[in-house]
Amino acid sequence: MQKEIKRVLLKLSGESLMGNQQYGISPSAAQSYAAEIKSLTDIGIEVAVVIGGGNIYRGLNAADSGIERVQGDYMGMLATVINGLALQSALEHVGIYCRLQSAIEMDKICEPFIRRRAIRHLEKGRVVIFSGGTGNPYFTTDTAAALRASEIDADCLLKGTRVDGIYSADPEKDPTAERYDKLTFQEVIERNLKVMDLSAFAMCRDNKLPIMVFDINTPGNLKKIIQGENIGTLVS
Repeated sequence: MQKEIKRVLLKLSGESLMGNQQYGISPSAAQSYAAEIKSLTDIGIEVAVVIGGGNIYRGLNAADSGIERVQGDYMGMLATVINGLALQSALEHVGIYCRLQSAIEMDKICEPFIRRRAIRHLEKGRVVIFSGGTGNPYFTTDTAAALRASEIDADCLLKGTRVDGIYSADPEKDPTAERYDKLTFQEVIERNLKVMDLSAFAMCRDNKLPIMVFDINTPGNLKKIIQGENIGTLVS
C-alpha cells in the first residue's frame, strides 16, 4: 500500500473463531488472533475489529428453521456480542487494553457505539471491538465493517479469510484459479469477484477505503501487511 498505515479495521468472520471445531469458540483461535492484533499495537498501529457471528448463529439461514428473517438477524447480532466478549478476554489476557462497543445498547456488558468515544479509545492505544453489526437487520457484518471503518477514518479495511487473497474462482474448488495481487474497485465489479457483499463493497469504493484480503491464519501476516510486504490482495 502506498500511504502510511496508522489506523486499521480488521474484519474477522465468526467462523474464524471456531478453529477446528464445528461450531462455538475455540480458545486457541481467539488467543492466536489476539497475538496477531498485539503485533500491530506493539508497533503503534491503532486497531479496531469487527467480528461476525456465524460460528454461533447465521441470520440468513434462519428461514430454514422457521424463524422470521428480521428476528434471525437480531439473533446473529447478539452472537457477534458473544464473540466480541471472547476476543476482548483474549486481548486482555495478552495485556492489551480493549473496549467492546455494541450498536445495540446493553450497558451491563459493553459500551454503546459512540463514534467520538471509539476514536478517543483508539488514540489512547486501546483496541476497540465493534459488535452488534450495524444495529439493523438485513445488513451483514461486512457492511458493519465498511461502515465503522469509514466512521473512524481507518486507513485500510483488513479482511481476514481462510485463503491468501482474491482469486478468479474458488481456489478450494478450482486448482487453476488465478490469484490477484492488486485490483481496482471497478475490476472487482466487472469480474464479479465475491470480495464482500455489494453494499459493503460500494461503501468502501465511495469512501476510497482500500480493502486488503489476506489469510488471517498464517502467523505474522497481519504485521507483514502493515510493513508493506506483498501479502494478500489489495483492492483500491
